[in-house]
Amino acid sequence: MQEYKIAVIPGDGTGPEVVAEGLKVLGAVSSKFGFNYKTTNYDFGGERYLKTGEVLPKEAIAELTKFDAIYLGAIGHPQVKPGILEKGILLTLRFALDQYINLRPIKLYDSRFCPLKDKNPEDIDFVVVRENSEGIYKGMGEFKEKGTANEVATQISYNTRKGVERCIRYAFEYTRKRNKRKKLTLCGKTNVLTYAWDLWQRVFNEVAAEYQDIETDYAHVDATTMWFVKNPEWFDVIVTDNIFGDIITDLGAMIQGGMGIAAGGNINPEGVSMFEPIGGSAPKYTGKNVINPLAAICALSMLLNQIGQTQAAESVEKASIQVAREKLKALAAGKMGYSTSQVGDLVVKNL
Repeated sequence: MQEYKIAVIPGDGTGPEVVAEGLKVLGAVSSKFGFNYKTTNYDFGGERYLKTGEVLPKEAIAELTKFDAIYLGAIGHPQVKPGILEKGILLTLRFALDQYINLRPIKLYDSRFCPLKDKNPEDIDFVVVRENSEGIYKGMGEFKEKGTANEVATQISYNTRKGVERCIRYAFEYTRKRNKRKKLTLCGKTNVLTYAWDLWQRVFNEVAAEYQDIETDYAHVDATTMWFVKNPEWFDVIVTDNIFGDIITDLGAMIQGGMGIAAGGNINPEGVSMFEPIGGSAPKYTGKNVINPLAAICALSMLLNQIGQTQAAESVEKASIQVAREKLKALAAGKMGYSTSQVGDLVVKNL
């Protein structure tokens, strides 16, 4: 029987609570589908930083490369200045483990949870493939004459041919494997950002020639946000750069029902990938047993799919959809009609 090694980073705030429900589901689904796993916990996050002053130990990256996947709860602590943990843990792990794809499914489970008028689950079912290791988030730039009236701050969007091509190629392969509308949209800003997006458009066109079975189109990022609201049914798979992907996926989360249901994966197709709920640490709900764990459970489904347990992954997603549709009054914390742990129990019951 196959055994998987999973690193668990519960993190800050409500992270440990939602991860606990995900692990509860993992225990049940592993028994159902006949595979073993072993978890190792890491205490990376705000509490560790406040106690030790250390964000990420030097040996952490080398250790994490030995796992089949990483399951993350949340990073963000109210007593730690914003950016320290996010850059020191999340971005460091993404870059060091070369998790060059950020994968964000946007899927509406029930029309009741959608803020858009007359939109149904069949209208909102698409995926955003976001480049995850380059662009503006590379951290390149400088200040000149800082603190003076003549100050200049530059932030560089760094894009390599290799980085762009591997992201676009992954998106084409994903569109083919997803096998729904088989349509891939490039989301950019070619009319203004004429260097970076000239490269993205050229590479997209070149790779598209190898995928004659995939329909392609292009949309400016501002138009994309408009169509998310007006006609989300137009989209199947979208590929975009780091910053645009970061922005449009939060809008995507809202039209699918909110952060309580949004999950994401930081993917290295050849290495170790990391999966997480998108909603953050939500410190005001810590310890109250009211946070929605479905995003973390859906992130677990993505993790299972990535390690090859596709039937188990499908079972977890179907159970989550069933619970959302048939049991929950709302997806927001404290308004579900059930506690965090009760929602986890319901998913287990519906596997």
